[in-house]
Amino acid sequence: MSDTLHVVCGGCDSVLRLPADRLADGPRCPKCHQPVFTGKPVELTQSSFGQHLEHTGIPLVVDFWAPWCGPCIAMAPHFEAAARALEPRYRFAKLNTEDEPEPAQRFGIRSIPTLIVFRGGRELARHSGAVDSGTLTRWLAGVVGQGD
Repeated sequence: MSDTLHVVCGGCDSVLRLPADRLADGPRCPKCHQPVFTGKPVELTQSSFGQHLEHTGIPLVVDFWAPWCGPCIAMAPHFEAAARALEPRYRFAKLNTEDEPEPAQRFGIRSIPTLIVFRGGRELARHSGAVDSGTLTRWLAGVVGQGD
């Protein structure tokens, strides 16, 4: 019997229990019937942030950004490329700090874009400033290696 992981559906925010060795098999949410992993970052809100933070058994990579931020906009395609390449080993998510300021305040976000990697509800690492997808991939490999 394989180990199971909790993963939060990006469509309906339901907590799902999935076999760890089957995450790449295209699981669908039994509640909303959407794919659990879409290769795109999940859009978080203040109300969904805690659900994803506390119940995602894989590393959660959150991009704290704002629509008026030039570097945030420039980095967005690289963040999406990383999501396409690295899901389901990681869950990628974006939090608009303009619309949802509470989580950004809670984690002391002082500049954007800021990336934070969480595992098991705790912060593993953060990086402020825009990065390309290659730099992001290398950074994540180093972070998760340290966090294991």
